[in-house]
Amino acid sequence: MTWEDDEQETEDELAGEEPDASERSDEPAEISCPYCQREISEDAEQCPYCGSYVIGPTVAHGRPWWWVVAVVLLVALLVGYLLRWG
Repeated sequence: MTWEDDEQETEDELAGEEPDASERSDEPAEISCPYCQREISEDAEQCPYCGSYVIGPTVAHGRPWWWVVAVVLLVALLVGYLLRWG
């Protein structure tokens, strides 16, 4: 902030002018939920739409671990079936 900005701000306060809507920040900014992609408050710890936690050291962007395990088991069963009857 330069002294000119500070001076203009002081003049605005003396004139009784309200700051522009873009200068006021009553509500926190919005971000997209990494899981459901809906707009949520950037201060939210949990998405109000899908219930996923969006704050933490790790945010999963891929498939859940159980999905990977299920696919691996299905492939193993398919290979076992083909080897036995093939």
